[in-house]
Amino acid sequence: MPLGPVRQVAIVGIGITELSRKSARSGLDLAAEALQLGLDDAGLGAGDVDGLFTNVGYPLSIDYDRMAEAFGLRIRAAVQTWSHGRFVGPALQAAAQAVALGTTEVAACLAGVSFSGLGVVGGAGDAEGLRQGGGSHGELPHYGMTAPGAGAAMAFRRYCERYGVDPALISAVPMAMRRHARLNPNAQMTKPLEQADYDAQPYIVEPLRRPDFALLSDGGACLLVTTVERARDLRQPAVIVSGMQGLRAGRDEFIFAPPGLGVFTQGDERRVEDHPVYAMAGLSGPGDVDSLQLYDAFSPNVVFVLERFGFTGEGQALKWLQDGRIELGGELPVNTAGGLLSEAHLCGWGHMAEAVRQIRGQAGDRQVAGCEVVQWATPFGDSTVFTKDR
Repeated sequence: MPLGPVRQVAIVGIGITELSRKSARSGLDLAAEALQLGLDDAGLGAGDVDGLFTNVGYPLSIDYDRMAEAFGLRIRAAVQTWSHGRFVGPALQAAAQAVALGTTEVAACLAGVSFSGLGVVGGAGDAEGLRQGGGSHGELPHYGMTAPGAGAAMAFRRYCERYGVDPALISAVPMAMRRHARLNPNAQMTKPLEQADYDAQPYIVEPLRRPDFALLSDGGACLLVTTVERARDLRQPAVIVSGMQGLRAGRDEFIFAPPGLGVFTQGDERRVEDHPVYAMAGLSGPGDVDSLQLYDAFSPNVVFVLERFGFTGEGQALKWLQDGRIELGGELPVNTAGGLLSEAHLCGWGHMAEAVRQIRGQAGDRQVAGCEVVQWATPFGDSTVFTKDR
């Protein structure tokens, strides 16, 4: 028998706790507050939630079953991915699919993140690189690569050498993110960052300096997903999930680079890709996007997303994003809350919440004028488009 009818899906509630470098609160505590904030935002109660979706669990966060038990939720559809921020898009998409197919009515996408509990990421205690084939960020301890940033730095250096561009131009990315964060009262990093400040920072993995690396953060975030029909009776304007495409993988893929540039890729050729997310959302292409939210674990991710999704041509993005083009007031405002580089590393949920704020027109001093289409995208290929309820 065929599946039942597919229902249109919307984001109806968002909640984010106070963000900090180190919190005395547990992941469960942070998740509880985020859920309550999301419910209050939507005008729903805990009894309405019957779906639970997260991209992180132990030891970075609290697992889905403990959250359901502690919060008194009666869950009939749950997904918890491997504990990595890259799965924020797939976790939200899984929630949207569950709502669309009717296996859940109100899905909570939820995480209480405690990076401070992990201690140092990488170094002598690196566990990622011990997996067969090495760590997925590019960790290869036998070559001295024990931190995620090494793979990103190598991919970016390869990019700069291939296209003959100056790697120092990457400073425009963290400076833009810091300017956005300075308009966000909940951001971790609000100290000014201008060219001289950036140049004074040490290299972590050359050519990337300290501001090119995501923050380690503690905090909680929640997005509530339900049908558009139900959303229109709730407290906030419905934000429509209009288009999606999934996470890419294969011999030419590396999570912090386009195909053909990453440290694990077995081919050297970049290719023009088809992106069904635009047609699904009823868009003609990236030119219809008012704001771009992307997974900026490292500054070059911005370059790679712009090229992978066709905002610029191959080898052009680093030069294109100069002179305020990705800042508020520019041609394509990117990560308007400050992103992982300056707001906080909530494994991607901060970007999703900001997308909702922008569509609702609730971003305050960060508001993109006339914002009706926001795209979430990653250098590893997944994407979701959010649109205003028309």
